[in-house]
Amino acid sequence: MRLRHPDGSTIHLAYCTNVHPAEDLPGIHRQLSGIAARVRTLLGAERLGVGLWLPRQAAGELLARGDELAALRERLASLGLEVVTLNGFPYRGFHDEVVKYRVYQPDWADAERLRYTLGLAEILAALLPDDVTEGTISTLPLAWRTAWTQDKATAVMANLDALAQGLRALTHRTGKVIRVGFEPEPGCVIEVTPQATALLSEVDHDYLGLCLDACHMAVGFEKPGAGAGTGLPIVKLQASCALEAPPGAQRALAAFDEPRFLHQTRSATGYVDDLGEALAGGLPADESWRVHFHVPLHADPPPPLTTSAPYLRDLLDTLLGGPGPLTRHIEVETYTWNVLPGASPDLAAGIAAELDWMRGRLTSLGMKEQ
Repeated sequence: MRLRHPDGSTIHLAYCTNVHPAEDLPGIHRQLSGIAARVRTLLGAERLGVGLWLPRQAAGELLARGDELAALRERLASLGLEVVTLNGFPYRGFHDEVVKYRVYQPDWADAERLRYTLGLAEILAALLPDDVTEGTISTLPLAWRTAWTQDKATAVMANLDALAQGLRALTHRTGKVIRVGFEPEPGCVIEVTPQATALLSEVDHDYLGLCLDACHMAVGFEKPGAGAGTGLPIVKLQASCALEAPPGAQRALAAFDEPRFLHQTRSATGYVDDLGEALAGGLPADESWRVHFHVPLHADPPPPLTTSAPYLRDLLDTLLGGPGPLTRHIEVETYTWNVLPGASPDLAAGIAAELDWMRGRLTSLGMKEQ
């Protein structure tokens, strides 16, 4: 969906398709024709933004065959869908039975991460609507923290330089500007936005910046305005909510301790890599916990649990409630529907409800749907 900011800017709102377990092109086409098309119908939207997740296999097929890329563009147009942003964080296997730490591989010290991301940029430049000249890609915050060395840091910076050069060359070739946003996440080399300032201060800010994930920021107990004070461009906002438990009520989180995804958990004084560790005594029970479990934007979990939806509202106010937007691409990223306890089997209805919640929040800030 597109909304007009009071300053005249176009704000693009999409949902991220990493919620769908598709690794190849036939699967991508099925998810677009099925779920995404139905979401658009439920919303009554003339066009629906989709933040495509293209795993390595699907991306390779698109790059190898120009006819497949043209066919995808035509399919999107015929379904009333448009793509201005890609999620380039998961590389493949995002819906394997166990993902956990594997989602951070390959990291930005690996040349394969560079090749994959530049390939995504080529694809996105070809998929952008004719009246859009700027696209965005979100990616991981360099690497998981435990194997970080000086040699790895040197390799990362060389790859980021090559990434910026490749994106600049793509602009010269196509007239399209594709920017990449690094997404701070608990447990990674860049956990919170101040670390992004320190580690990304020397990169090319014309093409490289931040992707702010509201769930990650809430789990990190960051202030909503933290991302706006880094000096780095905010390439994209991922609209997401974390799971919260008040002091003494953490056993209610046990239903969310599932084996597929990593659920980093933090309190005011502690941090563990996964929810199971916290439940086993890794965090103090007399403090509130915030869990990296993306829960629906529009609905509360069973009490006594809550979500960080108030944090997301404050972040939207900060980024979009001023005289001009601090980012123009918003991607709703609740990828956990398939592991969410008690979730409705109607995935399209759930996604549509989230997008409708977001649409209402944005219009309350003075924006008008185009």
